Amino acid sequence: MKHTCPEFAAIAERHTVLRTQVGSGVHGTAIAGSDDRDEMGLCVEPPEYVVGLRRFEQYIYRSAAERTGNANEPSGPDDLDLVVYSLRKWMRLAAKGNPTILIPLFTPDSEVVSITEIGAELRANPEMVVSREAGHRFIGYLRSQRARMQRGTNAGRPHLVERYGFDTKFAGHMVRLGVQGVELLETGRITLPMPEPWLTWIRDLRQGRHSEREALDAAGDLEARLLRLVDTSDLPKTPDEDRLNRWLFDTYQRVWAIPRISGVPNLAT
Repeated sequence: MKHTCPEFAAIAERHTVLRTQVGSGVHGTAIAGSDDRDEMGLCVEPPEYVVGLRRFEQYIYRSAAERTGNANEPSGPDDLDLVVYSLRKWMRLAAKGNPTILIPLFTPDSEVVSITEIGAELRANPEMVVSREAGHRFIGYLRSQRARMQRGTNAGRPHLVERYGFDTKFAGHMVRLGVQGVELLETGRITLPMPEPWLTWIRDLRQGRHSEREALDAAGDLEARLLRLVDTSDLPKTPDEDRLNRWLFDTYQRVWAIPRISGVPNLAT
């Protein structure tokens, strides 16, 4: 079943526990007139999609597709790209340290679109999912953005390559991932919007005020720091899987109003 179907839209609308902005707007790196709006939601799907034969993992909405009738229409300025994950799928990805997936934990309150008690509880306990495992994911994503930038007009945005000589949006993502990965492994948190001086530096990079060489050097230094931190950070090597399982079990029971099974605790500390 397609992630865009009306059935999944209804699940997302009725059962979302947290929805926030996650794209360049929340990072502070958006350039006026060039960026769409990205949002991410988490929902607790009904029991029949967990213990029955049907499955819900995510719902996807793209206003560009709705506006044009073309499912592959690129998003433009002011378009909305929304993905709402099953809480269980989100937790699996978060535990692996996926950089984008972690953002709702740290989004400023002003960028929270909707939230329930469960969403607030999750945001109050980011240490449940944050670990050195995230460092490997940030390194991987940084390298991916670098490779795409270096492919030039064969990937990405030819108009940026023509104007600046390289894809400055890929370059901005590359450096941002390095900055945020280092902060996460050093502090256990990500500051949003990005703090200075990196915020202005990346915005300038996206507008061609830094060279491709400068971007590569900055990313290389940040990557080296990340490679050290995945071994030396005070964060745990991996999340406590038992704690995550207990929290998910308790959360789904609460939402479904199922009597608690004896011996299963609440959120563990």
